[in-house]
Amino acid sequence: MPAPRKALFLDRDGVINIDHGYVCTPDRTDFVDGIFALCAGAQKLGYRLIVATNQAGIARGYFNEADFRTYMDWMRSVFHEQGIVLTAMYHCPHHASEGLGAYRIVCDCRKPAPGMLLRAIRERVLDASACALIGDKDTDIEAGRAAGLGCLIRLDADAGTAAPAAAPDVRAVASLHEALRVLEQCSREQVLRPSASGRPTRPK
Repeated sequence: MPAPRKALFLDRDGVINIDHGYVCTPDRTDFVDGIFALCAGAQKLGYRLIVATNQAGIARGYFNEADFRTYMDWMRSVFHEQGIVLTAMYHCPHHASEGLGAYRIVCDCRKPAPGMLLRAIRERVLDASACALIGDKDTDIEAGRAAGLGCLIRLDADAGTAAPAAAPDVRAVASLHEALRVLEQCSREQVLRPSASGRPTRPK
């Protein structure tokens, strides 16, 4: 049986780059420790890398969508230099209460709504149950759960110490290095999971 098409969904601010607040320029960008190793490892495991990010800075008028696209093209090039392909990037530019003009709406794409993830699953023909998500907020996890993703990883520097226990379907990690180990485990579990035919799926 062919392996299912799977992706690792990455939140941006707080997972890829340090969240300094409405980051949209290279000079304000500091990458989270371990992000390149995580993404390289995920690629080796057969995951496509997809960014799914709320960008209320657009809604609030701090920067526009052209600025955002230019910035994300730069970010994609940085990853490419590391031998990493960011397959796709999805963003929500809305905010229900703080958005300006047409951006002030209740939408189905702003996490915790699963719209961005469902769109990616549809457009990229992915097996949701074989996909994983790494986020640093409850809204990320809620979106992944609503989209039916099979592996939910919460990045929390206090994981295993003072942080509240994660929900049973969430694996809390204190670093992206630990997240890669969890992703490897999720990938192994997915290989052993019976497919519709009753046989375990096999990697490509």
